[in-house]
Amino acid sequence: MTTKATRAVGVDIGGTGIKGALVDLQEGKLLSDRVKVKTPAGAEPDDVLAAVRSVLDTLGVTDDAVPLGVAFPAIVKNGRTLSAANVADTWIGFEAEKFFEDGLGREIHFANDADVAGVAEARYGAARGADGLVLLTTLGTGIGTAMLHNGILIPNAELGHLQRANEASDFEAWTAYSAVERERLDWPTWVARLQVYYSHLEFLLSPDLFVVGGGVSKHSDEFLPLLKLNTPIVPAVHRNNAGIIGSAALALAQETGTDAGGVAQDLVDTTS
Repeated sequence: MTTKATRAVGVDIGGTGIKGALVDLQEGKLLSDRVKVKTPAGAEPDDVLAAVRSVLDTLGVTDDAVPLGVAFPAIVKNGRTLSAANVADTWIGFEAEKFFEDGLGREIHFANDADVAGVAEARYGAARGADGLVLLTTLGTGIGTAMLHNGILIPNAELGHLQRANEASDFEAWTAYSAVERERLDWPTWVARLQVYYSHLEFLLSPDLFVVGGGVSKHSDEFLPLLKLNTPIVPAVHRNNAGIIGSAALALAQETGTDAGGVAQDLVDTTS
């Protein structure tokens, strides 16, 4: 039977949806149904907070008996959001962690959404036990990225916002899965864009493994085999649940006084 000490709640805030669940951190599995609501139009702080409350109410998590982690699509440093990807510009320079803690009446652990997805894949998924440099990319509304070196998280790597050569737009605007939907791209046309992006990451960073997450990873057999790279590239195991699982894992680590960098190392070590 799972004990309270190995459970936490993860909430993953995205540009289009906010989802959460109770997580078993021994197995890296959801203990409850995944609750999802739409991200409010405009994604202003008060509206997002209300949506998070709705998710927690549905899960029956109304106090701090279970640790809570919240993932957010922004650079997060010392509890402050320094960017705003697919959410209101109000979040830029905003004391988001304190805002959520005050609004929810409890302590939380607050982190970048791609970073927590990377932690989830390092402990329970496609990057488990991987040596060297692992780059996780989430292809969705935007492109989130996480960097892990020998299991240690290097936070706030915004590699989706690398500029394309001689172009005004960054790779995220051109290459995220939202471009497929917006421009009605077929798989080969999209793969040609992915090829440019991942080849650029290879040139800059010489990674040892790419992990591809986001909802589109369930269709990985349609596009990953078409990429020609020197680096192995594999689909994420936890797909759209990675943000929930990773934020829950970091929340439990906060309860034990472990920082985010040490958490990632601990998460990898405990799987060997």
